[in-house]
Amino acid sequence: MRALSFLIFATALTGCDRVAADRADPQLVARVNGIEISARQVRTGGAPSVAQAVEKIIDRELLVQKALEAGLERDPLVKDSIDSARRQVLAQAYLERAAGAAAQPSREEVRAFYAENPALFAERRIYRMRELVVSAPAEMIDVLRAQAARAADLDELAAWLKARNARFSAATETQPAEQLPLAFLPQLARMKAGEVAVFATPLGASVIQLIHAEDAPLGAEQAAALIEQFLAGRKRLEIAAAEVKRLRSSARIEYVAQFKR
Repeated sequence: MRALSFLIFATALTGCDRVAADRADPQLVARVNGIEISARQVRTGGAPSVAQAVEKIIDRELLVQKALEAGLERDPLVKDSIDSARRQVLAQAYLERAAGAAAQPSREEVRAFYAENPALFAERRIYRMRELVVSAPAEMIDVLRAQAARAADLDELAAWLKARNARFSAATETQPAEQLPLAFLPQLARMKAGEVAVFATPLGASVIQLIHAEDAPLGAEQAAALIEQFLAGRKRLEIAAAEVKRLRSSARIEYVAQFKR
């Protein structure tokens, strides 16, 4: 099924990209059975290197050609999936255009984000820690915090959870501040080696025991590009949500039968 999904997506995307071999393209990088592969396709191939991107797209083209030879584009399931992929691409393109330059943060916004988040930048640290990821209802978090405060270490807390048939996983890992949830950082930044903290998560809790923390600050210039990328991504999501809400408010939407709200 995964292979079929790949073929469907590849067929949907390459339907607009396939160029006849007799039409010269100055950006041509390869021909596959007479079908041209353009540099534009390579730039959007998603592979870590140009050479890998070329090979990946050649593989895709070979699969698409065989799918078309077999008439798979006429299969009702495939046709529906191609249409769904096309609609997804169009929807994403519309949202990208709707966001446009508005998603680009200003210098003042970048500076403000740097100043407001010292744990990510000026006081950034790399944390070595043990973690228990616990699945639990929200009302159990306070009980877990109380038990964590009484436990000598994470092993004792893990034994307590196991005795109650709680679902959890354990890991020891090293993470820089930017790879941790933003809500964790203020408390983590204050913790000393050996201390334990319990953080609420959407599915339960994360119990962290700090092993070691190493200072690794980032200056404003070093962090600027990362902050711009983060803020732009956040703005795009906000603009997309606002645009969908606007479109819904002006559209006539009729739910049918069991889908009625």
